[in-house]
Amino acid sequence: MSTIDYVLTPTTFSDLVGWDEDDPSPLFAAMRDCLDHIEAVKPYRPGSLGLTTDDLLPLLKAAAGFSLSSPEAARHFFEEHCTPFMIRRQDEKHGFVTGFFEPEVDVSDHPDEIYRYPFYRRPSNLIDIDDDNRPSSIDPSYAFARWRDGRIDLYPDRGEIDRGYLQGQELEIAWAKSKVDVFFTHVQGAARLKYRGGRLGRITYAAKAGHAFSAIGRLLIDRGEIDSATVSMQTIRDWLLENPAKVDEVLWHNRSYIFFREAPVAGLNQGPIAAAKVPLVAGRSLAVDRLIHTFGFPFFIRSQTVTHLDAGKPFARTLIALDTGSAIVGPARGDIFTGSGYDAGEQAGTIKHPADFYILVPKVAAARFVS
Repeated sequence: MSTIDYVLTPTTFSDLVGWDEDDPSPLFAAMRDCLDHIEAVKPYRPGSLGLTTDDLLPLLKAAAGFSLSSPEAARHFFEEHCTPFMIRRQDEKHGFVTGFFEPEVDVSDHPDEIYRYPFYRRPSNLIDIDDDNRPSSIDPSYAFARWRDGRIDLYPDRGEIDRGYLQGQELEIAWAKSKVDVFFTHVQGAARLKYRGGRLGRITYAAKAGHAFSAIGRLLIDRGEIDSATVSMQTIRDWLLENPAKVDEVLWHNRSYIFFREAPVAGLNQGPIAAAKVPLVAGRSLAVDRLIHTFGFPFFIRSQTVTHLDAGKPFARTLIALDTGSAIVGPARGDIFTGSGYDAGEQAGTIKHPADFYILVPKVAAARFVS
């Protein structure tokens, strides 16, 4: 749970540097998807910021009936319906953005001497826990645990699972050639699977073992193995490739373990369905701290030093909160979805930059935050 103090400072769209050059048009399809999910399934759980689905619905309904004609019209829609608030950390530190993507992984539906590393479905003895059923011995940060012999205890961690805890339970979806590919798919939370023979599959997050995420990049920096100035997904992968004898020890440092479910393959032109239960939009979807923020709300993010996504210009885009992640902690912390495949991974792996965060609050709700 985040302990970072913050305030919302109302501002204007004219104060958002780069707003007048952005094209938020891709958000409208995602907002329609969010509206469909809310009306057909259930509202999104509110975060501690206090914004609810009821606050969001007027914006989503207006977007569903909006005739999208140009970038200017799209910007005017948000200007008419929202008030931007800068999310200011009280320690005066900048916000921070990273990137995530949907990998493509070569797999087999049968194990052999090459394809040996499984993606697992959710086990039957993994249960959700909350304040009503969590034993006092389990930290409040845990949302999952194990039901065993009539009691709840911690689920085995990455090392125990890799050493065979789940073998024989027929939970395997597919087998990959590389445990590093499996690990980074866990970090991303979804993947496209390229089966031998040409069949395509898709997996997405189903649950986790419950343990906190621990960044192996930070471990390698602390050990002097990688320079903090150059650390990225690519440099971490290179180090693991060059140090095969140390791979298990380093990967097991991150005790968190992700379980998957098979997802529809149709519509591979769309991003994976993530925590908000709607498809992610490449370059326009944001993973946020779910304990603070509520899915479906738009954000404007500016980073002077993220320049490789927009042909050398500073990143300044409107995004929509559609996902979350164990490493995404804090009010001004986000993970930008860059898309699917190798090129998207190259983009995502090098995003690790300070950024300014603005949340666009529907005007009726915004009145509650203006003193």
